[in-house]
Amino acid sequence: MMNTQLAPKLFACNQSKVLAEKIAEHYGSPLGNVIISKFSDGEFQPALVESVRGRRVFIIGSTFPNSDNLMEMLLMLDAAKRASARHITAVIPYFGWARQDRKDKPRVAIGAKLVANLLQAAGATRIMTMDLHADQIQGFFEKPVDHLYASTIFLPYLKSLKLENLTVASPDMGGSKRAYAYSKYLESDVVICYKQRLKANVISSMELIGEVKGQHVILVDDMIDTGGTLTKAADLMMEKGALSVRAVCTHPILSGDAYDKIEKSQLKELIVSDTIPLKKESSKIKVVSCAPLFADVMHKVQDNRSISGQFLM
Repeated sequence: MMNTQLAPKLFACNQSKVLAEKIAEHYGSPLGNVIISKFSDGEFQPALVESVRGRRVFIIGSTFPNSDNLMEMLLMLDAAKRASARHITAVIPYFGWARQDRKDKPRVAIGAKLVANLLQAAGATRIMTMDLHADQIQGFFEKPVDHLYASTIFLPYLKSLKLENLTVASPDMGGSKRAYAYSKYLESDVVICYKQRLKANVISSMELIGEVKGQHVILVDDMIDTGGTLTKAADLMMEKGALSVRAVCTHPILSGDAYDKIEKSQLKELIVSDTIPLKKESSKIKVVSCAPLFADVMHKVQDNRSISGQFLM
């Protein structure tokens, strides 16, 4: 009888090669070979060197800017589709362009929806990602979405710190749901920062809703970009009498002068995952790998097993 359950193939996009190697190691399968041909004008063409006919394929790559990273994922998906792969899962630890999830002013694009359409058109039959900027982005897809939570890897680390008088904080109103989920697991109080922006990445004012005096504070957010919000929030909380402030951010975008802001801020520690590779090391930044989580969920998807037991929130 013909074997219909062929072993899956794992491939990595360039921007996530290090993370993909960790995932492959935990999964127990080597990464497939990909050759990328480059043209003199910057155009590139990925080619899957080995056969994927009739197999499940996992293509691993975060889609943070520049846009070449998204384009490489799309081309890899298309290559797998045209090579007759049976199932094609786009494993996107950081789903880029997700901040454009709605029309917040006239005549703007909804980038997250556009990217969802592109991924599906390119050949993705399943999407696997972690800590989307907005949960409703799952609804932009007509294909199954495995939305993982970084709390699965962060909460055990936070527990290991054995901090007493703990308070969880959200740096803005939109992150309050995430903060409450962490606080439930850590059995702590919650405070929220109310901020107003002049424009993207520029904060005009920030106020604190709640009491942090005599508390060790854990700021929780899905990403850190320029670092302005988190460092301002940390400084505000220390002014209000906090004993220490740590931040937990899933995706370390860390653009512009973010590293300098973190070093100069009153943040004791910034805890991030490796969905996006760090541009440089910092004594204040602790990286907790998401590779074991993704590898485990990929195994469950391959074996058609439930993944609900993976979620701590």
